[in-house]
Amino acid sequence: MVESIIIGGIIVVAGHVWLLRHQRSLRRRAELMQEAVRNKDFMFRLPTNGLLSGERAMQEALNRLGSIVRQQVNQNEVESWERLTRVLTHEIMNAMAPVTSLAQSMLTRPDVKGTPVEEGLHAIYSTSHHLTTFVDSYRKLSQLQQPAPTDVNLQHIAGTMAQLYPAIGWHVNADEGMLIHTDADMLQQVMVNLTKNAVEAGATQMCIETGYDEERGDLLVALSNNGEPIPPEARASVFVPFFTTKRTGNGIGLSLSRRLLTIQGGSLELAERPHSGYHTTFVLRFPDR
Repeated sequence: MVESIIIGGIIVVAGHVWLLRHQRSLRRRAELMQEAVRNKDFMFRLPTNGLLSGERAMQEALNRLGSIVRQQVNQNEVESWERLTRVLTHEIMNAMAPVTSLAQSMLTRPDVKGTPVEEGLHAIYSTSHHLTTFVDSYRKLSQLQQPAPTDVNLQHIAGTMAQLYPAIGWHVNADEGMLIHTDADMLQQVMVNLTKNAVEAGATQMCIETGYDEERGDLLVALSNNGEPIPPEARASVFVPFFTTKRTGNGIGLSLSRRLLTIQGGSLELAERPHSGYHTTFVLRFPDR
């Protein structure tokens, strides 16, 4: 009788200790998710091992919710930049058009040719024309055609990239028959933009790898390179239109690439940690059909 009471007491104490530790673990999970949301990191994935069935279902739902929120944030961000870009390009183009036209007209006057004024007018015309061309390129962000998704063979896209950039060593870790349901032209444009940036950063090796988000069923394509890594202070701004770390860059490549995937329900992210052996990794997400 006494032994049964002692054993029962031990079981109760052990259960109480387990419950306290389990509750502490759940609180820690909540704190981690809260910290991730505060830092606008919606790519968090907390493990589900050691949870009861209901808790596991809740954690899986929260993990999926993080991805959904991140996708929506990207969508809203792209649309906001698109609206701002549309307004800015319209106003700048309207302001620069008469300046360019007036400078060009003045350069045809006989009393201007051969005078010091001609040199100044040439500078004005050249600068205004360059600015107009530069700003006009950003109209691409708001004038994209609607995607026409088909089943695209990833190996075929990789082969095309190898032909476009023969000086790069390409490594493709994907099944030969891997198909991506996406707009082929848009996908190639994204790959070209990412590769061009990598080459300008001194990359000599590129790697294409595939994976799956098992919770959402999405296909993931990681494009890695061994070029100079993106500075830590620039990582948060790489998808912002007009932002560039290069003297000759126009800051449109990455923002346009994200837009091309976003309008198809996908996304483009800079991985927090590059794949082993590389310095930078971008992850392209393609939603499950």
